Amino acid sequence: MARRRLTKKEWKKRRRLKVLLVFSTLVLMTVTIIGVFCSIVAKMQGKTESEIFSSFFPTKKVGKMEVTEMYLTPNEYSRPETPLKKVKGVVVHYTGNPGTDAEANRNYFESLKDTHTTSASSHYVIGLDGTIIQCIPLDEMSYASNKRNVDTISIEVCHMDESGVFTTEAYDSLVGLTAWLCGKFNLKKNDIIRHYDITGKECPKYYVKHEDKWLEFKEDVFQYIANNS
Repeated sequence: MARRRLTKKEWKKRRRLKVLLVFSTLVLMTVTIIGVFCSIVAKMQGKTESEIFSSFFPTKKVGKMEVTEMYLTPNEYSRPETPLKKVKGVVVHYTGNPGTDAEANRNYFESLKDTHTTSASSHYVIGLDGTIIQCIPLDEMSYASNKRNVDTISIEVCHMDESGVFTTEAYDSLVGLTAWLCGKFNLKKNDIIRHYDITGKECPKYYVKHEDKWLEFKEDVFQYIANNS
């Protein structure tokens, strides 16, 4: 029995599918190769794969700390590019994803451009090891702090377990970064707030349950400023 000849429309559709398949395969191969390369280099240099991956992105000094710029792709779900005209505060969050690192949380924000499941992002994410990743420029709005998105800088902090306690490394980076932001935008102690202070949400969990530790954190920020001014 003779095979039916494809119509011009069917032939074009089949060709598009082949091109898409080849492209997807190449992307998968590239990601795999990069992952293997990072793993090998990490073992050789005694670093984590996350640290090696982050090294491919530009870094800058923020005060005495190093920040890796891994800006999100502009999109309506996590980086709308809405101008942030005036900064009146810094909002501290916890990720709510125990055990995850800064890169994983940044990549979740990036994935929203494709999944469209919600709108969420943060200017910064601080990892368990103190790594600081910047996701959004400081002159743009993030989707983190509800009605205060329009006039605040947001910081998400990773944590090991359900308690929400920050590691020493993450805490130290949070203190230093918050101090730098206070200096840059001329902010006062009362301008440092929790997500909880805006919406009543239990975030950052540990510092909602332990008000004394939150007040201590703000004291540490301004002590850092005094020691480094």
